[in-house]
Parts: sequence; C-alpha cells; structure tokens
Amino acid sequence: MKHVTIYHNPHCSKSRECLALLKQRGVDANVVLYLETPQSNLLKALDFRSARDLMRKKEDLYQELKLADTSLSEQQLLTETTEYPKLVERPIVVAGGKARIGRPAEQVLEIL
Repeated sequence: MKHVTIYHNPHCSKSRECLALLKQRGVDANVVLYLETPQSNLLKALDFRSARDLMRKKEDLYQELKLADTSLSEQQLLTETTEYPKLVERPIVVAGGKARIGRPAEQVLEIL
C-alpha cells in the first residue's frame, strides 16, 4: 500500500469527511495539520499550473490581500499560501507522488 498523507484541518467538515473516508477504506494516513505546518510544494503533485489554483478564492483573506491581481508572480502567491495557510483549499491527500483535493472526498480515491 502507498504511503498516504492528508493535509487536514479538524475544524473543516470537508476535511473530516475525507479523513473518515480514508479510514473507512482501511487507509492509515499520516495526518498533517496544515494550518500548523504550511506546505508550498504540493502544486506539482496536484498538477496545478498556478498557486492560485490551490487557493480558496471565496476566503475573505483572498480578497483582502488582493490575490486575484494577475500581476502577482507565482512566488508571491506561494509566499502568501505559506504565510496564510488558511488560504489553501482543503483537504489535500498525497499518495504515490500524486495529490488530490478532497472536494468531493471521493476524488482522493483516484490516487490510492
């Protein structure tokens, strides 16, 4: 079985749902509380082209920081996701070098 990691926020219902799905499937995932341990290296595993794809665009902080500004560089966007991890879409499950956002939770089953 592949090593599986979930970037989890226990206060998020979608994140709890995804973790429960993994447990139901017998997956013993390594749980990383991403608000305490921000990650900036998940773009490649998610196959995203931009850090903006990883961001919660409806989050008030996204608007406050004006992150929709297309003149911002990828490095600036990544810096913001590291500095403000609540901007990151959740949960993220990583297995076998690939990652999926668990929205809906069943989407993570593609990489298991």
